[in-house]
Amino acid sequence: MPLSKPVPRKHIHTREIECKGYEREDGLWDIEGRIIDTKTYTFENIDRGGVASGEPVHHMVIRLTVDDHLVVQNAEASTEASPYNVCGDINPEFAKLKGVAIAPGWRREVVKRMGGVKGCTHINDLVIGPLAVTAYQTVIPARKKRRNKPSDGKRPAIIDTCHAYADGGDVVKRLWPDFYEKTEN
Repeated sequence: MPLSKPVPRKHIHTREIECKGYEREDGLWDIEGRIIDTKTYTFENIDRGGVASGEPVHHMVIRLTVDDHLVVQNAEASTEASPYNVCGDINPEFAKLKGVAIAPGWRREVVKRMGGVKGCTHINDLVIGPLAVTAYQTVIPARKKRRNKPSDGKRPAIIDTCHAYADGGDVVKRLWPDFYEKTEN
């Protein structure tokens, strides 16, 4: 069902997020994310001499290289546009994500290493959410296909992670009938 018709309004801000996953020839995976913020109006900015309508206020890029277990092997960030000259100075710090697994506790560990003045809010938001999901969506299905192993009989970790994968839902009943748990209404 589509959203309801909005009341008359004026477009002010756009945030574009793009994430891509790549399988590398060396067996690792590159997960790249890009965030671009633009305004529909021109405004003053001391560090940049102003920002024109449609020109990126923020344009940040990050690449995480992960292994088959989603453990970060390398991380690098780049700031192509920002409101302040100093913003890009923090980019080398993202290498501190090396060794962290995209698994339960990911958000907490990223905030611990890169939160507040130790990182960039915009890159952190990209890393914690969309980039982590892209890594999972890239690596896990490809890894399963590459290994071509039958189910090991363990309850799939994805069960109960969202509405579609509820243990009492139709998707689980169809894909993993052994783990389907009918719920009483």
